[in-house]
Amino acid sequence: MLRHTIAALALLIAAASPAHAQIQRSYYTDPYGYFTTDAQFEAWYSLRARLASAFDEVCGDTFCEGDFSNITPLRFQCSVQHGSGRIGGCVWSFAASNEDIDPATGGMEVQQPTWQCPIPLAPHTTIDALLAALAGDDPLHTPLPGTPLSVYDGLLHCL
Repeated sequence: MLRHTIAALALLIAAASPAHAQIQRSYYTDPYGYFTTDAQFEAWYSLRARLASAFDEVCGDTFCEGDFSNITPLRFQCSVQHGSGRIGGCVWSFAASNEDIDPATGGMEVQQPTWQCPIPLAPHTTIDALLAALAGDDPLHTPLPGTPLSVYDGLLHCL
């Protein structure tokens, strides 16, 4: 029993230490775990919807030519450092399909590729800076904070 009490006290002391506090401040979460205001949530929802819409507009003339004419955005997601708001990384996931019919049997062969496209962010970009920079009408082509690159540039190297 004494051994359990000592172990519990050691855990409490470690939890109160500055090193533990640093770990607590530096963990990463999704934006929903970081946001504290309705404006942040609304900006995030708006950004994701505008990116998907912008992708749909350019898809047919760019990424959606060839075997996979139905590339579909799945989710744009970022990791955010809880204490600082710095982004650890952002990725935009996509999926598509291509169906080939065997004329002799009627059988189907289906290809279903997925892509996880990293977004080219500058180091130490914060989620609030990203939301502010991409708040305009064309978030797909707008330069990302601290870089001349856009979300579109990231997709060019991925899709």
